[in-house]
Amino acid sequence: MALITSQKITLYYERFKSIDVTFTKEIIQVTGLLTQHVHLKCVSDFWPCVVYSSSFEGARVVANIKSGLIEKLQQANNMVSLRFSFKSVDTGNPVTFFVSSKSVNYAPYGGSKDVALFTLQFTQRPPDDLIEIMGRLLDANMNSAKRKEERILITADTQRKLKLLAKESAVFIQGVPRRCILRDISFSGAKLIMMGVAKFLVGKESALRLDFDDPRESFLLRGKFVRAEAVEGRNDLLALAILYDEAAVPMGYKIRFNDFIGTVRADSRQISAEAEKNAAPRPAPSASPAPASPAPAVSPAPVVPPPPAEVQNAPAKVPPAPPEAPQPASGSGNDMFDLVIPKK
Repeated sequence: MALITSQKITLYYERFKSIDVTFTKEIIQVTGLLTQHVHLKCVSDFWPCVVYSSSFEGARVVANIKSGLIEKLQQANNMVSLRFSFKSVDTGNPVTFFVSSKSVNYAPYGGSKDVALFTLQFTQRPPDDLIEIMGRLLDANMNSAKRKEERILITADTQRKLKLLAKESAVFIQGVPRRCILRDISFSGAKLIMMGVAKFLVGKESALRLDFDDPRESFLLRGKFVRAEAVEGRNDLLALAILYDEAAVPMGYKIRFNDFIGTVRADSRQISAEAEKNAAPRPAPSASPAPASPAPAVSPAPVVPPPPAEVQNAPAKVPPAPPEAPQPASGSGNDMFDLVIPKK
């Protein structure tokens, strides 16, 4: 999981606080929600419940009302705490916390008389753990639409940072697996190198498999080939562009891609800041004033008697001009890479 700063958490809260996320099977898997450990706490009693949806301002939960939950809420003036529990991606241990809430409404769920859907309003800002988990998901979903054409070239460095297991992968064409090499990926598609003939591949339905590590995950990205290009120097290879089916892109893939571009941007800003700091001119050290030397004592000028009259009337002699200093001699002063797919 990418390191989330308090500033980022505040940004998540301000940007997404009113967006409601429905906890589908995919969202439960991506967030690591431990459904068996989610409860409502009223006074000192606990009631198991299911989170139907949640935002940073409230949640909707499904709970059984046959065990006296309604009566307990009335005694507590509808004040209740919702207990969340998620599995940590980093440690694998559960992360559990309570969110103080108020039950503002409830209605029968699915026409049942035993189960009700409760609408809870959070009475304070939820813990940072919930904002981080939900914020990463919402941020990835937003950026998948805004920055869907941004591509990541697969190199040794980006492969390591993406935690992609290998550049070599498999693409399924009409259910038949074919070997390929990844060239780049994006939110909306990918480019890969493989053997084949363009006219038999462009327009065909396909599914690209990507395997990641830490945690170990595999995604099948369905789409179709939309473009083919020749690989220079290799008549048997094609560079094929696949466009994903936008509605079928796994949320886990979006989060991994979004975490990577967020980390790259943060690194770029840090490098730029350090470069500007190093390039900024440093102020010259202020020279300390030299200590003033004491003024020499002035002795009275001696009295010189006037010269004789004959000396006063003699013409003044002009001293000869000093020889010219020799002028220095003038000078110039100018001291496609070759990809090979192994044969079976």
